[in-house]
Amino acid sequence: MAQLLMPKATAVWLVENTALTFEQIAAFCGLHPLEVQAIADGDVATGMQGLDPVVNGQLSQEEIDRCSTDQTARLKMSVARVPETDTRPKGARYTPVSKRQDRPDGIAWLIKNYPELSDPQISKLLGTTKPTINAIRDRTHWNASNIKPRNPVHLGLCGAEALEKAIALARAKTKTVSAPAAVEGSEEPAAAPEAPQESSLETAQELTPEMVFGPPKEKSESE
Repeated sequence: MAQLLMPKATAVWLVENTALTFEQIAAFCGLHPLEVQAIADGDVATGMQGLDPVVNGQLSQEEIDRCSTDQTARLKMSVARVPETDTRPKGARYTPVSKRQDRPDGIAWLIKNYPELSDPQISKLLGTTKPTINAIRDRTHWNASNIKPRNPVHLGLCGAEALEKAIALARAKTKTVSAPAAVEGSEEPAAAPEAPQESSLETAQELTPEMVFGPPKEKSESE
């Protein structure tokens, strides 16, 4: 249940501006009826300014009127209507002003180490634009001579998890990997090792004299 904002100040306002009974006010404000009576008599909360619960949205005038005509009724707090927060529109990631000077270095690092990343992915990761990415890639950026590729995660331009997710997505689309098939995560299995070939020594041991020199010649009678 929602808590009443400044119950004693609310009780002061209800005592001064409504015909509600002390019991009704006490039940709504979470006070004892004798404490509400002391407020009405000026013995408690002297000089305290009352807080209007209708203005702050905790009580409606209709509810006050309903309970004023029925002393057995109890006040019900209004349901707070919290406005829906506006969702952040999709688009480039916002980069703090203090880190924008490091953004070209992060872009250059991504272009150099992960060429499979598309321009929209880089733009979303670092909050940049496609013309800036192309200028850095083509070395036509106005500050190209001072750009040094640096990891954008270390620069605080993006999170490691977001970068890994973008790389995995890019590799899945292009079906590329940064190492041979033995690297974990590649879809193509490593090629099976070729069967070892027999050494020439082993082959020579299997040959017989007849296979090398031919069958022995028969001796003639003259010999």
